[in-house]
Amino acid sequence: MTHAVLERLATRATRPGPLVMGVVNVTPDSFSDGGRWIETEAAIDHGRELVAAGADVIDVGGESTRPGAERPSAQEERRRVVPVVAALAQEGVVVSVDTMRTDVARAALEAGGAIINDVSGGLADPQMPALVAESGAPFVVMHWRGHSHDMQSKAVYDDVVAEVCAELRERVSALREAGATAEQLVLDPGIGFSKTAEHNWELLAGLEGVVDLGYPVLLGTSRKGFLGRVGRREGDERSLDARAVATAITSARAARASVWSVRVHDVTATVDAIDVTAAMGELPA
Repeated sequence: MTHAVLERLATRATRPGPLVMGVVNVTPDSFSDGGRWIETEAAIDHGRELVAAGADVIDVGGESTRPGAERPSAQEERRRVVPVVAALAQEGVVVSVDTMRTDVARAALEAGGAIINDVSGGLADPQMPALVAESGAPFVVMHWRGHSHDMQSKAVYDDVVAEVCAELRERVSALREAGATAEQLVLDPGIGFSKTAEHNWELLAGLEGVVDLGYPVLLGTSRKGFLGRVGRREGDERSLDARAVATAITSARAARASVWSVRVHDVTATVDAIDVTAAMGELPA
């Protein structure tokens, strides 16, 4: 059985392969585009632009999760996020709220949001699992080992794919015990969160192992540091805006692994990559 929101997205999809989730960061300090969309109207307009470019879902976030980022207050996060969610949802856009806070998620759902995307998988706020169960909303369970200020100190694995899968299974069990249904849950391996570049590449190579857990999978690689550094000498990184092609290639890899959705800043490049993958007959049947 498929959750009603996920089913609606599937029936509205205009292309084969994974859905495309467009990112709207309503923050002054996100690693990729901090400050560009901090004003409410600018963020709403950007969401519309991403939909016009082919995004199936818009993910609105008010807290940067880049390494070392400081957290805004809950009140400030709500102020940033809720008006953008409300405006886009009123226009018929399927909106995801990117938050680790229960009260922000609740306010976003009340404003018309459809999906909760929690990078902590419900670990950062002990009240989040209860909201997931109560609301019945789809919930993205990301692999997470800690907040941005110290998460990279926890990037220690013997077998990153096996350990990420095991820890995701643990979160699924905890959420189910709290009353969430299997149909609500979407898994995210957490590329870049408590992971080195090597771990990220290993996870991309082993994506099928995450998909085989039996839940829809969301993959978020967009503009991340390991894509800026790949193939470059130390200290010679691609700029953030120059990582669209590298991101799109990982989106094509995700499409071949049967992920449910890819979360990206550059929607056009990823849509093109998925279209080309489909045209070459490389999408799973």
